[in-house]
Amino acid sequence: MPPAVKLAAQSIAGFAFLFAAMGGCVFGAAGTMAYWQGWGLLGVFVGCSGLITIWLWFHDKALLARRVKAGPGREPDPVQNVVQALAGLVFLGSIGLPALDHRFGWSHLPLAAEVVGDALVAVGFLVVFLVFRENSFTAGTIEIAEGQRVVDTGPYALVRHPMYAGALLLFVGMPLALGSWWGLGIGALIAPLLAWRLTREEGFLAHHLAGYRDYRARVRRRLIPGVW
Repeated sequence: MPPAVKLAAQSIAGFAFLFAAMGGCVFGAAGTMAYWQGWGLLGVFVGCSGLITIWLWFHDKALLARRVKAGPGREPDPVQNVVQALAGLVFLGSIGLPALDHRFGWSHLPLAAEVVGDALVAVGFLVVFLVFRENSFTAGTIEIAEGQRVVDTGPYALVRHPMYAGALLLFVGMPLALGSWWGLGIGALIAPLLAWRLTREEGFLAHHLAGYRDYRARVRRRLIPGVW
């Protein structure tokens, strides 16, 4: 199979799995398909993912191929595989618990809060897109690619791990978009997991990527500008 055809097939299969997994979790937990908040989140999440993937297809197939290769058990560091697995569980919990909340009526959010949640998800994906546009070596696994260099422009001039900052916005936005206060508690668990992952990632990069120690000295914040 030609590489381009294989990459296209893998990308489409990944989208189909994402849509099925998220839809099954949300509507299965909600016990109904008549859950407009679920459809709204699914549309924003999959739509933004799709637009980024299309952009990568036309502008950076190498990065798209690296992202497609990522997945459970693909990390060279066994500890990072544990972090990835736990993050996956938090992701499912952050959409599954809000759907249960909808089913049993635990929370009652105003429409404005749900719209803000969808907007935060979209902004989180915008941050991810800016990261991809700036850094072609943003692989889904922690490793050093041939020719990789330190990137200190764009969002990397503000924090050292801007893609994880975008992920934080997603995990805040998803429960709100689904109409749940309770889901925020599950989503908050992603913060210590991201801190654990990026701390180990920084140790790896400091030892294996030329110039990273100097970059770390110049850009002091890891995740949130002016905070940490």
